[in-house]
Amino acid sequence: MADRLIVKGAREHNLRSVDLDLPRDALIVFTGLSGSGKSSLAFDTIFAEGQRRYVESLSAYARQFLGQMDKPDVDFIEGLSPAVSIDQKSTNRNPRSTVGTITEVYDYLRLLYARAGTPHCPVCGERIARQTPQQIVDQVLAMPEGTRFQVLARWCAPARVSSSTCSRSSTRRATAGCGSTV
Repeated sequence: MADRLIVKGAREHNLRSVDLDLPRDALIVFTGLSGSGKSSLAFDTIFAEGQRRYVESLSAYARQFLGQMDKPDVDFIEGLSPAVSIDQKSTNRNPRSTVGTITEVYDYLRLLYARAGTPHCPVCGERIARQTPQQIVDQVLAMPEGTRFQVLARWCAPARVSSSTCSRSSTRRATAGCGSTV
């Protein structure tokens, strides 16, 4: 993929055959007077074409639910990645909002990383892998006598403790220290 974003002949709304050569992997700011075409260039041309190309890459089955997207009035765009746009007048004024939560991509990324990612211990960086009960027993028996270790397991007395309390307490105990493969 090119290291530049090249736009030739952008004529969306009030743009008049605008040509641009922009660096990729950089923060780019469009400034100008009201009505000068900043939003037409950023949202209606570059973002719209990035979104259109992304939708075209989906299966025909997925595209039937999204509808047809019009091609922006532009001669040529090269070096364009899938794009995410944040509305200029976002009504969400929560100070804890991030780009991920505002664009609603956060939930999809969490799902992607949970399904396709490989978990690692946040403290020591060791890969966390599923083990059979026999593998755990073998590792414990291989430890020198007197070695201290911690066994973590979910446990609740259903009649006395609510499931939400059980989840909170087991999470708190599991994250209190560095996890190991045992």
